[in-house]
Amino acid sequence: MGGVALDDGPTGVKAPDGGWGWAVLFGCFIITGFSYAFPKAVSVFFKELIKEFGVGYSDTAWISSILLAMLYGTGPLCSVMVNRFGCRPVMMLGGIFASLGMILASFSTSIIHIYLCTGVITGLGLALNFQPSLIMLNRYFSEKRPLANGLAAAGSPVALCCLSPLGQVLQHHYGWRGGFLILGGVLLNCCACGALMRPLVPPKKVEEPESGTKAVEEKKKPKAKLLDFSVFKDRGFVIYTIAASIMVLGLFVPPVFVVSYAKEMGNEDTKSALLLTILGFIDIFARPTCGIIAGLKWVPALCLFLQLRHDL
Repeated sequence: MGGVALDDGPTGVKAPDGGWGWAVLFGCFIITGFSYAFPKAVSVFFKELIKEFGVGYSDTAWISSILLAMLYGTGPLCSVMVNRFGCRPVMMLGGIFASLGMILASFSTSIIHIYLCTGVITGLGLALNFQPSLIMLNRYFSEKRPLANGLAAAGSPVALCCLSPLGQVLQHHYGWRGGFLILGGVLLNCCACGALMRPLVPPKKVEEPESGTKAVEEKKKPKAKLLDFSVFKDRGFVIYTIAASIMVLGLFVPPVFVVSYAKEMGNEDTKSALLLTILGFIDIFARPTCGIIAGLKWVPALCLFLQLRHDL
């Protein structure tokens, strides 16, 4: 954590709450799906990795752990890059990193190589996609923001329903190396989603002759900060951050281990992978529903924290 990205969107631009915003929402839907579902879906390959490298379940679980650590721990780095270069370039660079990590991992000769490629490189790429996508979504939606956040968050269960059986099929036909290589190509779609994040342009104003005093004031305008720590002065934000951090410690444990545990109990690989699909299917309806409820007028303002923009 340590800092947040400044949402320095163009002043005087009203959120359209529609229009191109729906394209941005679609891109955010895909990015959220990859960011949250990928660390869970990759667990379908754990059994083959255990056989390949002669390691235990705890060793393979580090892959998902490193992915999640990079997704959340690189927030300050992502903040600096977004404030310096903008959302669209950072997201397209992140898509390249996410794909490159999986492609390199397909040539791994030890579990350490997978830690570095899938965990660090792919995790960094997903992080560079996730945070900018939320920033752009909040710039395009204001009145419909709770619904937009709920729909975007639904990308996680939808992707989980798709990636889990897809990974099992790829592993069956091409092995884990071929599966990693193909998933690397799939992650290139993050670049296409990044291209959808078109910056909002302020309306053109009639040019008026500027006085000398006004020109001097504009020159003395303070330079934008790359990191803003003032948000930690908000007690509500601090409480929410601590609570969310504690929640994350255990939230990903069941999805990461449930497939390997089911296989260990003697169930078929396809049936084991179906468990993640069931979890995702239920989540598809839960997330947009919570977004709709959070947007109702009778819901207290503090309940807006229930918006699934930050939910996992």
